[in-house]
Amino acid sequence: MEEPTPEPVYVDVDKGLTLACFVFLCLFLVVMIIRCAKVIMDPYSAIPTSTWEEQHLDD
Repeated sequence: MEEPTPEPVYVDVDKGLTLACFVFLCLFLVVMIIRCAKVIMDPYSAIPTSTWEEQHLDD
């Protein structure tokens, strides 16, 4: 006896696109949280040293 051929599985494009955007936004949020946490932990590392040198020379 032959098995009936399975029906093709239809992918919901809207659901897939929504899921992909949601995952992208979650990854973006995690990256931003990590960056903000680094700035909060050490705010002076985010400022280039050339700014301090130029400011010192202007005084």
